[in-house]
Amino acid sequence: MKKSIFLIVLILIIDQISKIYIKTNFLYGEEVVVFDWFRIHFIENNGMAWGAEFGGRTGKLFLTIFRLFAISGIGYWLYKSIKNEAHTVLLVAISLIFAGAMGNIIDSVFYGVLFDTPYNATATLFAEKPYGELFFGKVVDMLYFPIWSGDLPSWLPFWGGKPFTFFNAIFNVADSAISIGVGLLIIFNKKAFPKEEVTA
Repeated sequence: MKKSIFLIVLILIIDQISKIYIKTNFLYGEEVVVFDWFRIHFIENNGMAWGAEFGGRTGKLFLTIFRLFAISGIGYWLYKSIKNEAHTVLLVAISLIFAGAMGNIIDSVFYGVLFDTPYNATATLFAEKPYGELFFGKVVDMLYFPIWSGDLPSWLPFWGGKPFTFFNAIFNVADSAISIGVGLLIIFNKKAFPKEEVTA
């Protein structure tokens, strides 16, 4: 339990420090090229994958509430797995997924009442006039890995000859934790979910 809590807290600290730093030091859309294949690019979204949106304010509120229920379920899953002395791979994976989900929930629930969004200026933490309301914050993203950009071969159906960037998603530390956790469950499926031996 202590190791899981440590991992969760560590990821949350890194996630929130990186988001607060980016939001209070970068203009929206500002980009810093670290390498040709890695850039820091500040954007925000309403919390869905790939920046998708649906249902306006109602959809945003539904999404945030759903996440709160989901994180409760993940927390219970972690608790039961620890109690049942599950494999380390499963405990690490669940801890990563929990921490990642919690990191983005913090943005969605609180950032709207913590930050402002001034025009052509960096945001202020604990602003007098925040940009939103409780449960209506935007998720901060900044990690961008445009590993390859170019035109696709013309013989490809649908996308042939069109410009393409791999990988064009912009994400954050919390998203990374979720992805790594899910990846561990897929790669080490047999260790995470061992089959019980049937005794005659």
